[in-house]
Amino acid sequence: MLKYVPGEDVGLLEHWPFAAPESDYVMVAGDPVCQGRLDAGGPGHDTRAGIWRCTQGAFTCTEQGDEMMVILEGRCQITDHATGEVLRLGPGDCAFVKDGMRVTWAVSETVTKAFMGWKPGGY
Repeated sequence: MLKYVPGEDVGLLEHWPFAAPESDYVMVAGDPVCQGRLDAGGPGHDTRAGIWRCTQGAFTCTEQGDEMMVILEGRCQITDHATGEVLRLGPGDCAFVKDGMRVTWAVSETVTKAFMGWKPGGY
């Protein structure tokens, strides 16, 4: 049985800048910094899975692909611009975002998540 213990090393992560034009990032508060790693899939594939980490701050983006995530550490809230729904997430919480959703991520404590995504036609 695999179980993540808060504070465990998730392995090497690389800097993931807020640079993808299709995501249309807009910084809202602070100066968040993201890191990540793809463990499966990626460009040209319909699926991808990996680890993502983001420091405190807030940004708006358009989600790229359907994604199921579980928060390993930290706290954040995700606001869906279309519905106004706000998800408050912490360790152990799962969430699902849909391809094309415009959302605001507000990270109050550095967040680390594991994710699995799917995008018909590939990322």
